[in-house]
Amino acid sequence: MAARIGVVGIGWWACFNHIPTLQASDDVEAVAICDLSDARLAEVGDRFGITARYKDVAQMVAEQRLDGVIVSTPHVAHTAPAIAALQAGAHVLVEKPMATTAADGRAIAAAGVAAGRQVMVPTGLNFTGYTTTAARWVAEGRIGTVRHAVCQMGSALHDLMAGEPMLETTDHLYRPPASTWADPAKAGGYAWGQMSHSVGWLAHVADLRFETIYCMDGKSPSGVDYYDAAVGRATNGATVSFSGAATVPKHRGMQTDIRIFGTEGVIFFDCEGGRARLELARMDGVNEVYPMQPGEADYDGALPVRHFAALCAGKPVGNPADGENGARVTETIAAMYRSAQSGKPEVV
Repeated sequence: MAARIGVVGIGWWACFNHIPTLQASDDVEAVAICDLSDARLAEVGDRFGITARYKDVAQMVAEQRLDGVIVSTPHVAHTAPAIAALQAGAHVLVEKPMATTAADGRAIAAAGVAAGRQVMVPTGLNFTGYTTTAARWVAEGRIGTVRHAVCQMGSALHDLMAGEPMLETTDHLYRPPASTWADPAKAGGYAWGQMSHSVGWLAHVADLRFETIYCMDGKSPSGVDYYDAAVGRATNGATVSFSGAATVPKHRGMQTDIRIFGTEGVIFFDCEGGRARLELARMDGVNEVYPMQPGEADYDGALPVRHFAALCAGKPVGNPADGENGARVTETIAAMYRSAQSGKPEVV
């Protein structure tokens, strides 16, 4: 079967990524849109040929008989529409960060369980074949018990986090608003906006949940975090260092560098500028290298949307960035921000 999917919050990323990806998918038969702005509903509806236009999420799910809903509102406005869509009977893909408080993250995850529906977060690295391999290595005990990890990420987003127009979006229908990305009062900043990717990957692959976090940060001109340096302890006793930076040069792009150290070996994952590797190195010398193809680790924002469409169409695709993973990411990053403000370790 093909799925019927609605999109809530039809701003920059929804129009650039979500709606075009859905309309190009063989797994989708109909798309509906929902927004509080009449003008935006008219402009986006006309641009994409969508006649199903709503201001109420539950009404949209019911009247359009939707299988799924994508929540692409500003960071601080994810919780209410996500829960409303779940309670109305739809699967939900809720943009990262899934929420901006630990309580809201857990509420969304719990609502998915209660409704018997999937919650998915589009942390795109989680949906790749190499991530499936890395998670399998850990689950099979190939590195033994996880005892330490290093989780670093950098992005070419100094303009976005400084409240300036994002260079790459000059010709887009809408541009990412400073009110979402560069306002410290509205969950702007690098950790919420980007480290949700790297923390989500580590939490999925290593199956970690954190209990304490200590963080220091460096500010952008708008007062949000350009830089984040944190250490944490997981509930299994493992230690982790987290690092994030928004000021990679534009011509180098996004980079990720993660190491997972276990009692029997290490997993190395890194990608930057078209170069990528995933390797397993064991104490006994029985190593393994994932056969990374050229461009395979280049970030693809459409990948999780296609995955969500397939899930809504009833295909057995699994969910490597589910509500539990999203809740762990949310509570971890929320503790990072609390620690950066308090100057002391914070309980997750």
